[in-house]
Amino acid sequence: MTKGEQLRLMEETGVVAVIRTQDGGELVSICEALVAGGVLAVEITMTSPGALEAIYQASKVLGGKAIIGAGSVLDGETARAALLAGADFLVSPVLRQDVITMAKRYGKIVIPGAFSPTEILSAWEAGADVVKVFPATKLGPEFFKDIRGPLPQVKLTPTGGVNLGNLGQFLQAGAVFVGVGSALVNRDIVARRDWAALSVLAAQYIAAVKQARAV
Repeated sequence: MTKGEQLRLMEETGVVAVIRTQDGGELVSICEALVAGGVLAVEITMTSPGALEAIYQASKVLGGKAIIGAGSVLDGETARAALLAGADFLVSPVLRQDVITMAKRYGKIVIPGAFSPTEILSAWEAGADVVKVFPATKLGPEFFKDIRGPLPQVKLTPTGGVNLGNLGQFLQAGAVFVGVGSALVNRDIVARRDWAALSVLAAQYIAAVKQARAV
């Protein structure tokens, strides 16, 4: 897929799964289970052990079926390493120009983090494809509605505190997709390695997106 096609698929499916784990051996299995449930964009955080190898393996196993990204990218060096490992997109909790520059150099999607209206506009003007509002828990869906008023051109996504209960509110308030961490990549399910249950939960999130957009 081209970069544009990948971005459209992320927006259409509506959910990016954020994977944080202390067991690097689980990462590819988690990705496979999420994709089986319909969540086709997965973000492997660089704080996870073996993240680069997991990105490489997931890209090989799921290439063409899923969009594999790197999260918690804080600098250009990490960004380049993730892209060379096969990452399709980069996500950062903060706004770093060197991360954006590296993504643009390789023609990949970049989603920097921002919190205030000034940071959001700065990230967009710096070349963000989508701006991650983080931590979204502190701001809520109404913040997205308020920001979309004066800045309708900016694509926004929330991460932090998103779950089945509030996912629809964020989408209806103007988010193009949502980032979901432990509420989707459930620690108990992962600890049991119950990949079928994780696929079922992923499918519930995709269904919730469709329901929210049908209103």
